[in-house]
Amino acid sequence: MAGRKITRRHFIGAAGAAGVALLGAPVVITGCARESGKMNAIVVILDSLRRDHVGAYGSVTTKTPNLDALAKESFRFTRPYPDAIPTVPARRAIHTGMRTFPFQEWQAQHQGSANYGWSPLPEDQTTLSETLKYAGYTTGFVTDTWHMFSMNFGRGFDYYDRIRGQEDDPYKDPATVPENWMRENFMVSRSAEKARQYLANVQGRKTEEDYFAPRVFSGGMDMLETLSRRSQPFFLLVDSYDPHEPWDPPKKYVDLYDAGYYEGKEPLYPKYGKSDYLSYEELLRMRAMYSAEISMADHWLGNFLQRADDLGIMDNTMLVLISDHGHALGEHGYIGKPTLDMWPEITNIVFTIRYPEGRGAGEESDYFASTHDVAPTVLGTLGVNPPYPLDGQDLSALLDDGEVEPRKHFTSAFREYVWTRDERWVMFSRNDGSEPRLYDAANDPDQQNDIYESEPDQARGMFEDYFLKDAEKPSTPG
Repeated sequence: MAGRKITRRHFIGAAGAAGVALLGAPVVITGCARESGKMNAIVVILDSLRRDHVGAYGSVTTKTPNLDALAKESFRFTRPYPDAIPTVPARRAIHTGMRTFPFQEWQAQHQGSANYGWSPLPEDQTTLSETLKYAGYTTGFVTDTWHMFSMNFGRGFDYYDRIRGQEDDPYKDPATVPENWMRENFMVSRSAEKARQYLANVQGRKTEEDYFAPRVFSGGMDMLETLSRRSQPFFLLVDSYDPHEPWDPPKKYVDLYDAGYYEGKEPLYPKYGKSDYLSYEELLRMRAMYSAEISMADHWLGNFLQRADDLGIMDNTMLVLISDHGHALGEHGYIGKPTLDMWPEITNIVFTIRYPEGRGAGEESDYFASTHDVAPTVLGTLGVNPPYPLDGQDLSALLDDGEVEPRKHFTSAFREYVWTRDERWVMFSRNDGSEPRLYDAANDPDQQNDIYESEPDQARGMFEDYFLKDAEKPSTPG
């Protein structure tokens, strides 16, 4: 597989006539190895991307040609899950290689936060960027995930491009948005203040390039230009908040899923909780808008990959792509990220690793991979030692029949709720064991039938043997 050419056709996929017209014509990419002997690393994070909305993971509705093409070139994990949910706890694990769960520092330091683990990077944990910078790498970070700006996630980066205005980032004056106009045109039942702030932030957009995913990946392309001119190897982190809501993609992406039939208010900011407040048409529109956001992010990811290869770096660069969690769209009667109801639409994430020269391309693993495995995998691949043992595993060893600590079960958490699974069963409950749910995931993968009443001992055993024992493990080094 070494030395093969990669073409633009790989990065547009088969999205149907409308999708191909949207994504553009094939362009041949040759690529060449950098003169530096050391490998580069790129990590891409896509927020709220559900596994079942990516073609490579089985989606037949959402068009993701670039994600699918990347997956074909990558080693793919079929059962990855977040260390902890939501946005900030998952990213803490990605940046440090240390588990955020079991939130041991949360109560003492951050009692005002509703989300356990929603706190700055711990000072006693060294980040992936800091480790690589110390090892001689030039480091860059591009993100519109505005929570990063005030929580010291920029540690260790030589270049840091913060794209303002996403979600309710207090960037522009919300009073410039007439409230009556907002309520006439958008569903804002979850948070009118957030919606108004966002609409103020995005006033003045003129072209697709002004939307957030395009700005993030365009920023990533600009940073690639900068990093590729340096003599040192580089590490680049591109963190896109899309397809997280607010959902307002350009019409051409929406038309891929809902060609002009909807006439109601746009579901810009859906209310989290039970979905019965939505009509059937509104629910379908919400799903269309989410898929449209994914397709927009996918398209600009393709542009980013094209630029990376045009610069001649992809033959000497590993690329990790991961999402942090999903988003419920009414599958179990809920919208958003319900805390107790941690079904697959919330917990099932995307995780692929593309190595140079086709190493591992098209292969897959059912290892219980997670967000805290990203840092040790990057470091292990690059041959850089961390300053202390990390909680995560170097997953590159799976390609070489190397030693990876077995995981016969995995535990995650969201606020005061815990989720755990093994080869067959999925159980979630409050962190005191109350309100348990149990599913036979082997025979009920969509987890539609709660069988706790018939298997209470199984649920109690998982809570005691998995959650309680995992919660005893330290979450900080030393």
